Amino acid sequence: MRREHIDSKPNQITTQPSLITKEPMNRSYPIYTEKTDCRDCYKCVRRCPVKAIKIENGRAAVIPERCIACGICVHTCPAGAKKVRNDLVRAKSLLKRNRRVVASLAPSFAGAWPEVESTSMAGALKQLGFHAVSETALGAESVTLALSESLRHARPGLHISTACPVVVDHIRKYQPEFTANLTPMLSPMQSHARMLKQHYGGDCAVVFFGPCIAKKCECDDVEGFTDIALTFRDLAQWLEDEQVDPSLAPAHEFEPANAAHGALYPVAGGMNRTLEDYKLHNVQLIATSGMDAVFQTLENLDPSTLPEPVFLEALACPGGCIGGPQTNRKQPILSGELAVRRRAHAHPPGTLPAKAVAHRFAPAPQYLDVQDEPLIREALRRVGKHKAEDELNCGGCGYETCRTFAQALLTQKAEPDMCLSHLRKLAQKKANALLRCMPSGVVIVDDTLHIVECNENFARTAGADTLLGYTAKPGLEGADLRKILAFADLFEQVNRTGREFRTDTLREEDRLLNVTIFPIETGKTVGGIILDVTQTENRRELIAQKAREVIDKNMATVQDIACKLGEHMADTEILLRSIADDYADSTTDKTNV
Repeated sequence: MRREHIDSKPNQITTQPSLITKEPMNRSYPIYTEKTDCRDCYKCVRRCPVKAIKIENGRAAVIPERCIACGICVHTCPAGAKKVRNDLVRAKSLLKRNRRVVASLAPSFAGAWPEVESTSMAGALKQLGFHAVSETALGAESVTLALSESLRHARPGLHISTACPVVVDHIRKYQPEFTANLTPMLSPMQSHARMLKQHYGGDCAVVFFGPCIAKKCECDDVEGFTDIALTFRDLAQWLEDEQVDPSLAPAHEFEPANAAHGALYPVAGGMNRTLEDYKLHNVQLIATSGMDAVFQTLENLDPSTLPEPVFLEALACPGGCIGGPQTNRKQPILSGELAVRRRAHAHPPGTLPAKAVAHRFAPAPQYLDVQDEPLIREALRRVGKHKAEDELNCGGCGYETCRTFAQALLTQKAEPDMCLSHLRKLAQKKANALLRCMPSGVVIVDDTLHIVECNENFARTAGADTLLGYTAKPGLEGADLRKILAFADLFEQVNRTGREFRTDTLREEDRLLNVTIFPIETGKTVGGIILDVTQTENRRELIAQKAREVIDKNMATVQDIACKLGEHMADTEILLRSIADDYADSTTDKTNV
């Protein structure tokens, strides 16, 4: 990457190589999704200001090239599936490999640890093994110095601050027409890192601590300055791992000097406050914070129409960096701002720093939404949007309108199943088809025993009048079940007890019904399945009767056969006994002779 830097003379540009070469970029993007934790609620899509999230197989994934690392998705994810890359292991390893590692501490730490003195926090970082601890606010003051000289000679128009990497990336990726309006200055973090490497030697390493996730991206992208960017949550974890209590740490002074008004950079308007010291009477200083406010400030703005130089201090987080996504604790923005202001006013200034090195920003590759109308209409038809009235623009998918959702479908950022109204219609169609095809009567009632839904077979089972009503109003929604079924009280009983009722033969006048009543949502909704089994039972009884007749006939035949066999056996026995007796007598006579 080619970088251009500005020296002490305004608007004079020179090319300066990177101070050091960083390790090969093989790390993951700083924000990612733990897919096993994702609950496909689409809340991250809904809240992402640039819709840099795609849905794959029902799971949300960050699109790095479109992301601005604002951290809103991390803060907003109810399941905690959005994670921030943990660089603690790399930082600890760096301390083992390099004996001169300097900590650059963002001034917003005063809001994250309001109960800890600045010298005690510096002492805690020394206990972690850092060679020196310095305030990033020194880099902020060097930026202010260079910026003041640039603005003093600025032409009428818009000049946008570059201290916030989220705002910078948003402009480069989504409003590139304002890229030329970005002030050509490295951020305070990078300016401070350059200052530290000049002071301690080019072979020293710099680890930054702040509340911002986007600083990790900035550290990854801009070589030769900050080696590793950690968040305040990383720092809190590191202190806990090493059992270091910053409130009890021995006092240590910041090096190489104390900062003054640069410590105000974390609060909205703080950067402008430092510029006021240079009495830029010809420049209007404007501050805005929060991505929505940044959008609204730049929307439909033509910088060429501004009659004077306007410097816009733009910060992505509401209230400034004290409201960053990775602060150590959540507290009112006002409390954090007061803590930062008290420390900035109480802290004695150090020596005036050298001016910051500048950096030219170029527009990023643009990813435009599909505008082809036939393709958009086809995508809308995929989710059941055949006419304008079908486009509810409910936002359930995470997109503001059905049209933007269709554009996301075309760029494979979204899936059809994200459309809740489409899914609801599909489910309703499936349920209706199932109800129509079921041979049994099906009815669903609410807690007041009014029908929510039923099928035609239920109406037919309930009687001719009910069937006529169903013909006029399919589904019979709102009809009173007590006026339709004599045993409606069974539904009320199931709704009250939550226990299923089942019977194979419920007699109603001259009919027999197979009835199953079950709770769908106890106390609210009950379902019933009713089947008229009168003819089935009659046929069953007729079959049973004929079976009994056949059995009776068979028994009579068997008895008759048994009787005849018995007589035959008796005659045979008599005959055989007679023959045996005669044979015995003849044998006796021969023996006597």
